[in-house]
Amino acid sequence: MSHSLWAFAGTAILAVVFFLWGLSSLWRRSWGQQHKILTRRWQSLSPHGATPSAPADSSMPRSPATWLGQTWQGLPGAMAWARWLQQTGLPLEPGQSLIMAFVLLLGSGALGLLLGLGKAWSLGLMVMSMVGPLWFLMHRRHQQIQRMETQLPDVLDLIARSMQAGHAFTSALLMAADDAKPPLSTQLHTVFDEIHFGLDLRQAMSGLAQRVDSDDVRFFVISVLVQHETGGNLADVLKNTASLVRERQKIRGVIRVLSGEGRISAWILSLLPFALAGLLNLVNPEFMSALWRTPQGLQMLHVSLLLMFAGIVWMWRLIDIRI
Repeated sequence: MSHSLWAFAGTAILAVVFFLWGLSSLWRRSWGQQHKILTRRWQSLSPHGATPSAPADSSMPRSPATWLGQTWQGLPGAMAWARWLQQTGLPLEPGQSLIMAFVLLLGSGALGLLLGLGKAWSLGLMVMSMVGPLWFLMHRRHQQIQRMETQLPDVLDLIARSMQAGHAFTSALLMAADDAKPPLSTQLHTVFDEIHFGLDLRQAMSGLAQRVDSDDVRFFVISVLVQHETGGNLADVLKNTASLVRERQKIRGVIRVLSGEGRISAWILSLLPFALAGLLNLVNPEFMSALWRTPQGLQMLHVSLLLMFAGIVWMWRLIDIRI
């Protein structure tokens, strides 16, 4: 089968999958069991048993990203992915990320086939088109969390001093949010707005712990919630929490220095096989082409990649020391 037929077959299969997915989502939203339950609840709460009316802007056209984001919300892991994207700090919706991933996947595969790279290299290019953006999002998310953890001790001290000066917790939180820098200031402003507009303190602080995947932020949230339930001097509790966070950061820095040699070795051992394979392919292409042109070579390549992947994961797990 030619490359164009392979591309057409893959595109047709993806189109059929998305079409069936859209039909199932439309059925669940309009005639599914969840829709029936919501309709019965609405009729029981409304004064005359009226059915829920459509929103005022329901006739407005929706973008494909918005429609796709609303459609896939019922799938397993959809909320976790949306929360993970929110933690990156980028204005990227789940529907937009799905469309970008789909376009990158098809575009890289079609580019590889048009350039005559072969099925193996085209598949590798498609994998790289997914791994590259995912690595960027992971790096961005790690940077956002690290910035918030760095600012957190000073913010806790400021809240504690403000409360000792006579301010309430909410006003002290607003003062700390105005003094802090993004992204922590944005999260604190969100908590203050939720409390100001009537949300319970427990729900607002729990939302902060869900939006920020950080143990240090969870210590802050737990301290506030425990004091809110049992009472006590919150200013002293926040000062002790700030000292705890600083000590954790010091220990984390010491461990990072001590594990620097292991991290450098992991990077070298992870990249060296691929660099040598690319160099050998440039020097002697016929020698390297036996890996993907013969059945024995393909078996060796598959087993080697599997073992290399397991070794890379194991190395990075060894140097990932949690505090």
